[in-house]
This record gives sequence, structure tokens and C-alpha cells, in this order.
Amino acid sequence: EVQVVESGGGLVQAGGSLRLSCTASEITFDDYEIGWFRQAPGKEREEVSCITKNGGKNGGRTHYRDSVKGRFTISNDNGKNTNYLQMNNLKSEDTAVYYCAVGRHLCSDSIIYYRGQGTQVTVAS
Repeated sequence: EVQVVESGGGLVQAGGSLRLSCTASEITFDDYEIGWFRQAPGKEREEVSCITKNGGKNGGRTHYRDSVKGRFTISNDNGKNTNYLQMNNLKSEDTAVYYCAVGRHLCSDSIIYYRGQGTQVTVAS
């Protein structure tokens, strides 16, 4: 059974940084596209960032929603089968539960094959 596990969430002051990590059992990340979604209370889930496959024709191209561009960075460490979301200059509106998602067409079509239970990020203003 595939298990996706996120870590790294927590409470941080506005302007601070957090790095979220995502690992998975039974699958190899470089076979998939990896992304992060978030959901705040009372709001719909939204895609935060996504990275295509390394070695694919897009060569690990990254995507970000406009509100996090320049502040968040997504990356893969295929040797560790781990994906990271580095979040800098955090704002109160970044407060949400962040989910790691895995799929073959995640970046283009938001089709999620596997996802984790989420990690809470709270930004205090």
C-alpha cells in the first residue's frame, strides 16, 4: 500500500520560513509529478505548487500559484525519494493544512493518485 507522509509544518511568525517534506513508500518519486495543495478552514482546496518528472521532456519544470511565486520553492531529491516545499516570507494567508500529492498528470490536470494526511502550517501575524 502506498503511503505518502508530509512533515515540517508548524507555527511560525509572519515573515518566517518553513520547509515541508514529503516522502512515500512503494513508489519512486521520479516516476511521478509531485505537488502541494492546501486547504484553509472554510475555503476550497487550492494547488500551491507542482513539479514535473525529472528527465521527462519538461525536465522537472515547476509551477506555482501566483500568490506564492518568489516565496516558495518546490524541489525533488530523488536519491532520498523526498520532495520539499521551501516556504519563505510566510504570510498569515498561507495558514492552511498542506497536502502532498502524487500523480502522473498532476501538474497539467490536477489528477491525484496518492496524497498524504496533511501537515498544519500556521502563520501568526
